[in-house]
Amino acid sequence: QVDVAAMAQLFGYVDVTDSGFIAAVLSIAFNPLFWNVVARWEHKTRALSRTFGSPHAACYCLGTLILILNGVRSHCFTEAMKNQPKLEGLDCRWAYGMGLAILAVGTLFVVTSFLALGFTGTFLGDYFGILMEAKVTSFPFSVLDNPMYWGSTAVYLGWSLM
Repeated sequence: QVDVAAMAQLFGYVDVTDSGFIAAVLSIAFNPLFWNVVARWEHKTRALSRTFGSPHAACYCLGTLILILNGVRSHCFTEAMKNQPKLEGLDCRWAYGMGLAILAVGTLFVVTSFLALGFTGTFLGDYFGILMEAKVTSFPFSVLDNPMYWGSTAVYLGWSLM
């Protein structure tokens, strides 16, 4: 038998019917689905590389589109957070400080990952045939296997706590 009391309590703090919440969930789910489908399609067909005249131009265009979609996702997330019920226990300085610290660590991982990989390394260049000369093993990859994903998750967690 399953005890659903914890889940029922959780749904007391999340308004799943809020249009902002629904938009945030859809954008969070859509973004990685979109860029993975497009990247795999490019890898299979090279259609974007032909359309843009080179793999680099195509990768930069897809990367720019991904950045725009991430901006939309962040906006949807922020708006959803504004409309959701707040936990009274987290409405204090220590929770804000903890959220800020988690956000800072997440930002460190995201930014240093980007610097280590470069634009094409970050934005699916390997699907366009743009390969790095060697595997990146410097920080933050020396600390985590997927620092961009962990960092991004930490940014949203920190933001939520704040």
